[in-house]
Amino acid sequence: MFPEFIERLAKEVKGENDTHNVTIFTLSTCMWCKKCKEFLIDRGIKYRYVDVDRIEISEKSKVLEFLRETYKPERISYPFVVWDNIFVVGYNPGKYEELINLGGN
Repeated sequence: MFPEFIERLAKEVKGENDTHNVTIFTLSTCMWCKKCKEFLIDRGIKYRYVDVDRIEISEKSKVLEFLRETYKPERISYPFVVWDNIFVVGYNPGKYEELINLGGN
């Protein structure tokens, strides 16, 4: 689903609910990104994350290029959640609940 360089950068957070393939792109200091991580942890969702502000600038450019080309968002904002094949820009717990309820991949 993701190119090798993103697979290498992503850190996994364990959760008993591994029905979905969830990867979030975050900033380590972002309050909304922290809330997103807490939301997933509180619901036992297994996920991966990349703190974009903690990676090399060349890797950051590649990540942003990948997100723009693959998902074609109106804007890049954090958290940028990729839930199975659906993306959500910004903290949106209502949308996350909808995605949890969709079932499998």
